[in-house]
Amino acid sequence: MPTVVITGAGGFIGRHVVREAERRGLTLRLTAHRSQVRTSGAPGTTIVPADLTDPDSLHGLCDGADALLHCASQIGGPDALCEAVNARGTAALVTEARRAGVARIVQLSTAAVYGRGTFARARPQDLDRAPVSATSRTRATGEDAVLAAGGTVVRPHLVYGEGDTRVAPALARLLRNLPGTVEGWRARVSLIAAEDLARALVAAALAPGDRLTAPVYHACHPEAVPWHTVLSAVGEAASIPWPERDLTLDEAYEWLRAQGGSRHDLDMLVTDHWFDGDPLWHDLDCAPGAFSERFAQHGSWYRRTLTPAATAV
Repeated sequence: MPTVVITGAGGFIGRHVVREAERRGLTLRLTAHRSQVRTSGAPGTTIVPADLTDPDSLHGLCDGADALLHCASQIGGPDALCEAVNARGTAALVTEARRAGVARIVQLSTAAVYGRGTFARARPQDLDRAPVSATSRTRATGEDAVLAAGGTVVRPHLVYGEGDTRVAPALARLLRNLPGTVEGWRARVSLIAAEDLARALVAAALAPGDRLTAPVYHACHPEAVPWHTVLSAVGEAASIPWPERDLTLDEAYEWLRAQGGSRHDLDMLVTDHWFDGDPLWHDLDCAPGAFSERFAQHGSWYRRTLTPAATAV
């Protein structure tokens, strides 16, 4: 079976990637840094200490490997740490993979590299990167190293599922802080379940050379989802009553300001942020389920984790 190196194996998405790779019976080499790496204990899986801020720790990591799945990243924290992990660390990892003769390099990135704006069925080739945070800026720099090596970059927008500590909890906090919907929550958004993203990443790592027709892909459910649908699902899981009142955008901004929130907390939910993910699923000859179906599968997990205490700031 192919040997695949997976970085960030202890992270939210990395754990799903490991689970999918083990399901396929692959020989795995997993990097461990701060987060605990969980495996099924399958033979052929090894855990290797490695630190992207220490290039010497990466030496030999990719020897004999067929593919590298780079899922590690620094999200938030000091700018210097983002630079060390996401930019210089990725470059060092790619250099090591090339030295070892790894045939396929796949990087998990983010649609946040595009910055702020309105996006409607947006394709990678039609968009310029304009990151606004140190996290996104340094991840874009890391992308450059991967692409220069002939690798593949996969950009999801919002990812949900078991282990989610960012997307649904933030939405639950917003719902608890607002006394109404905002302009009917009509804007649309791209999302993907963590297990579907993992399936795509592993499939991309194993795909024959001629199957991947683009250097950069968006990873999302094929159909954009209205925010009304997303927030209804989160509200139901978090036992938050759905409000009867609908606010104007100005009313919502004023209310959030009074609660100590910011305009940015709301901006993404009132403008379209949806991306064209069809090329990924076409090239991999697979498809994710619909949002409502997938989110419902995680309902019991979210009901346990989206309590007021768990989602308090």
